[in-house]
Amino acid sequence: MAIDARDIVAAARGWIGTPYRHQASVKGAGTDCLGLLRGIWRELYGEEPESVPPYSQDWAETTNQETLHAALHRHLREIPLGEIEAGDIALFRMGARAPAKHCGVVGEKDGRLTLIHARANKRVSEEPFSLFWRRKLAFAFRI
Repeated sequence: MAIDARDIVAAARGWIGTPYRHQASVKGAGTDCLGLLRGIWRELYGEEPESVPPYSQDWAETTNQETLHAALHRHLREIPLGEIEAGDIALFRMGARAPAKHCGVVGEKDGRLTLIHARANKRVSEEPFSLFWRRKLAFAFRI
């Protein structure tokens, strides 16, 4: 069975409501943004392609390296930001000069793009892919 964008979005939506838990990746129990991607990968493809070492909440600021970009680049196809569509993975810079460290799955509702993601102190949710998020968008990937 071929997996397409609809499958990715449906899998991501299955995590909505999961509480935020740093470094976790268990649907319904807890996840962070990377854990959400890891869980979706396991649901759709099986075993994760590589293990994730422990990381602190300020890992990107401490290392100042594009660690998450490099990891996603090893397993996904990077696409131009202007081509982003439902089913793609969005990677964001939360600070102007900071490494990209927040990620989510792009969805679509009523012809408009959405973002399905996990954020600290919140549950996995789907919200409009607003100007706020578009301005922070650093990289986009397609599975």
